[in-house]
Amino acid sequence: MNTKVLMVSAAVVMGVAGISFSFLPQEIVSHLRMGTGPFLPLFLQLLGALYLGFAMLNWMAKANLIGGIYSRPVATGNFLHFVIAAFALAKGLRTGPISGVLWLVTGIYVVFAVLFGFVLFGHPVRKEGAA
Repeated sequence: MNTKVLMVSAAVVMGVAGISFSFLPQEIVSHLRMGTGPFLPLFLQLLGALYLGFAMLNWMAKANLIGGIYSRPVATGNFLHFVIAAFALAKGLRTGPISGVLWLVTGIYVVFAVLFGFVLFGHPVRKEGAA
């Protein structure tokens, strides 16, 4: 599997989420009608920092050989993030009001969880001509 495409796409998805949560927390809270708690925007900004950090990690590791024992911490962190979040989102779909956006986000997380599972538990393949 070409992990460069996977790492770049994960970096872009997490980067967009990170920038959104970091710089638009009030707007996200009001748009999603999440309540008026004073700590919710702060929590979203902290979540945005986490997403931006993960996005930068994936972006900077995009050229590395990933899989098997190579860059295992990067693959493990991504796999755990996407699997646990996919389970949480699936539970949210089961218990909360059904939303098209929630279905989309859950689908994205499931796809990334499966792909990072292949990377983590599979064997890395170096592209022909790569050093």
